[in-house]
Amino acid sequence: MDDIPDRIEHTVLGPTTTPDDVRTCLDEALQYGMRACIPPCYLPLATEYANVPLTAVIDFPHGQGQTDSVCQAAKLAWDAGADELDMVCNIGLLKAGEDDAVRDHITEVVASVPVPVKVIVEAPLLSDDELERVGQLVADADAAYLKTATGFSEGGATVHDVEILSKYLPVKASGGVGSWADAEAMFEAGAERIGASSGDTIVREWQGETPTKPETDRDDADTTDGY
Repeated sequence: MDDIPDRIEHTVLGPTTTPDDVRTCLDEALQYGMRACIPPCYLPLATEYANVPLTAVIDFPHGQGQTDSVCQAAKLAWDAGADELDMVCNIGLLKAGEDDAVRDHITEVVASVPVPVKVIVEAPLLSDDELERVGQLVADADAAYLKTATGFSEGGATVHDVEILSKYLPVKASGGVGSWADAEAMFEAGAERIGASSGDTIVREWQGETPTKPETDRDDADTTDGY
């Protein structure tokens, strides 16, 4: 596999994330040639600190904001320097069968900015039928990617979920991807990107190096293997 570092979004999104945490994330992204995924409040810091492709999360982690406010958040993040945005799908509306509302909400957010928008569908909370439905809805809304999970709910990325979602759009696999073996399995299942707080570990293992620091979950996610 080629260009693995450029397909990794090194991530720091926990509620206790500090400016120093973001700087460390950016240092590691720069060192290993990765992208970075950060909270939107740190975009001004990040754009001044390092020349790294930046993804910012919006309406994170529950996806329950009103459409106007989420569109405004998307515009503000883009204005602040985000190269891509990760928004969260309203899973409650999906489970209630409000498919038109889900699609229309995502469509408006996607249309509000000129940068790629990935839609986090919290796959561990969905049945296969729901994954098929949301995959089609997100594709119909002209989003750029489907993303498996926030890492702050139940479980994370699985090969099975990636295989389903990749039928509809490119997939960013996130949640519990903590090693090159995990990432490789996701790529082989059809993922185009990986989101992980252990991005540096993934790249070092891909390069054949032995990790020199213990596995830690910088995002405090509710998954056993971290974000």
